[in-house]
Amino acid sequence: MNDGRVSVLIVDDQAPFRSAARAVVALTPGFEVAAEAESGEEAVATAAALEPDFVLMDINLGAMSGIEAARIIKEARPETVVVLVSTYQADDLPADARTCGATAYVHKEELEPRTLREVWGSHAASA
Repeated sequence: MNDGRVSVLIVDDQAPFRSAARAVVALTPGFEVAAEAESGEEAVATAAALEPDFVLMDINLGAMSGIEAARIIKEARPETVVVLVSTYQADDLPADARTCGATAYVHKEELEPRTLREVWGSHAASA
């Protein structure tokens, strides 16, 4: 999926946050929403089918956490940028959030176009 735009998969079990994230992506030049998912399992399946460039992944999703889904997505396609999002403070993140392969963690209140561009830019610079 690459026409020069960054394709984004939004994963959250709460529709209001998916809607807010969709708005942030729409306001970010060069980014577009490829799909949405409500669970870790759906995120893994959707990422495998669509191969998005960027995944915004909530941590708390139910049966399969966002951390586990991030690990599976990164193992299958290491070039995918996975950003964990939640209401946790960074110091309170579960320990495995730091080892799942996610590129970054963003507090939900700090999700904005600038944040997406910064994470993407730092990933591109290190690639």
